[in-house]
Order: sequence, then C-alpha cells, then structure tokens
Amino acid sequence: MTAQSRSMLQTLGWQPFFADQISPQTQQSTPPVRVMEVRRNALYLRGDGIDDTVPPRADVTVGDWLLLDRDTPSASAVLERKSLIKRRAPGHDRSVQLIAANIDTVFIVTSCNRDFNVARLERYIALAFDAGITPAILLTKSDLVADAQTYVDAAQAISEHVSVIALNAKSDAPRAALAKWCGAGKTVAFLGSSGVGKSTLTNALAGNDSIETQAVRESDARGRHTTTGRQMYVMPDGCLVLDTPGVRELQLTDAAAGISDVFTDLQELTTQCRFNDCKHTVEPGCAIQAALKAGDVDPARLARWRKLMEEEAFNSTSIAQRKTKDKTLGKTINQIQKQNRKRY
Repeated sequence: MTAQSRSMLQTLGWQPFFADQISPQTQQSTPPVRVMEVRRNALYLRGDGIDDTVPPRADVTVGDWLLLDRDTPSASAVLERKSLIKRRAPGHDRSVQLIAANIDTVFIVTSCNRDFNVARLERYIALAFDAGITPAILLTKSDLVADAQTYVDAAQAISEHVSVIALNAKSDAPRAALAKWCGAGKTVAFLGSSGVGKSTLTNALAGNDSIETQAVRESDARGRHTTTGRQMYVMPDGCLVLDTPGVRELQLTDAAAGISDVFTDLQELTTQCRFNDCKHTVEPGCAIQAALKAGDVDPARLARWRKLMEEEAFNSTSIAQRKTKDKTLGKTINQIQKQNRKRY
C-alpha cells in the first residue's frame, strides 16, 4: 500500500484490531481519533478531517484511540488497547501512570558511556514484555568508544529474545538498522534516560532536524531534558514514532509476568524448589540457593531479580489496597447520601 492509497486513519496506525471493535454507525457518530500528544493541559487528537485538542484525562495516554464525542469530549470512549506501557507514578500515593498505548515496538535507548546500566535495561525489558510489546536495545554513541562490543555483549546477555544494535544516532545508520520494525502504520517508541539520543534518533528516521536536541554534559555523561511531553510523529515512510522525556524513575507494578520473562532461568529454578512458598533465602531444598552455591547463578543478577520481584509485589499490592479502600469509601459516601435524602 502506497502513501497515496492509505487513508488518514491508516496513516495514524488504524488497524483491523480497532476497526473490529465498532460498527460503521458508531464510527460515523463518534469518529475514531488518535491521541498524538499529551500536554499538561490538553490532549492533542488527530483523525479523518480532525485536528483538535480536548481536556486531559488520567485514563487516556498518548497512542490511545478514542471515539470522539463532539458534544462531551470528556465522555469519549477509549477503544481496547493492543498494548499499554505503565509504571507506578512518582510520589507516595502509589497510583498508576499511563505512559503510552498501542505501541508495536519499544526501542530502549542507552549510550555507550556511564548511562549504560544493566539493571535499568532489565526494568525496561520487563515493562515491554509484560505489555506484550517487542523490545530492542539501541546503544548510541558507539562511535565515541574504543570497544562498543563490550556494551553489546553486556546488553545481549540480558535476554536472548531482545535484539541489540549499536549505532551512531547522528549518522544515516538508524533508518536502515531500524527499518524492519518501522513499517507504514507501525507505532514505535523510544524510551530511555535524558541525553541518550531519543530525539536525535527520531530526527534520523524523519530525515531532518525538526526535533530539538541537546548535548550531554561531559562532566558526568548525563543529558538534559529536551522532550518535555509525550508526542507522536508520523515519519515519511508511514511509521509513527513516539518520543518521550527521559525517565528518571521506573517503578514496576503489575509486571510480574514481564519480570519472569526477563529472568526465565531463575523462574524455572523456582519451580524446582521443595516448597511452593520458598523465599529462596535459607529454606531447605531451595533450587535457587543450590544453583548459587554451584556457581550456576550470578549473585548480582539474582539480587536484581529479587529487588524487582519485591518492588513489583509491594507496588501492586499497595495499588490494589488503595482501589479497595477507594471502593469502600465510595460505598460509605453513597450510603450517607441515601440516608440524607430519606431525611429530607
């Protein structure tokens, strides 16, 4: 299908998965629109003949498809998502923050300098696996180090199911290297710290320098925030690219399956423990401890797995408890309101 033959909705990533959720009558009365950008005070939408903004909603994120209710935009229905990237929001209330929806491939971007961190990469990959999204690791600034292969080997050791690509984001390499993931109508996202080259990579795919970028501080190899919001761009080849701000804190929640997919060897060992509720510390018959003593398990990797599993369990439980508390409070308020109405 050529660019000329694609409809506006197809250009925006419309697929049978979404079309099958609505009838022609529904599509006519509430036209589908895609959230292209999340701003502080608005959601930017695009559709067939539609280019508009509506008030922001906590349950809507960039990449979502909405059925636009022109009379009451806040009541626009959200179509079922193919995928959803989320994290525990910063702060003490342990709420869930939606990052992006309906992403086909996540490019986890890190650079060949002090930003490179295996534990952080494991978090991103677990996030992608749990969301059902294909992850790939991009190692930028490979032209600035003497031995980029060391970084490639360390990244590849995380999972055999994740592609690892070292490249110079400022060269012509990205367009060819990422072509198999960036077909027309596909949606990809760049995730990573500030200053690793996410906006530069987006510019490389676009073939111009329309997106602002900033240099990394040489003193500590840390970048500054260039992208301040989550915005999706349509590339000349028809691919949609989501550029995101640098993520300083990535707390996982409801991602146990994704963590297990990253640490498949450790997960397999847990099935061999004598007790089903084994904590994998001092219990007799623990397969994890036996493998550790035999030298078959890397102690550092085991520690990272434990940390992620404990964090995920704590965050998920806390959020579940909060939902139960909110539901109980809601019932109490409703009962009080009913009693007040009976009195008066």
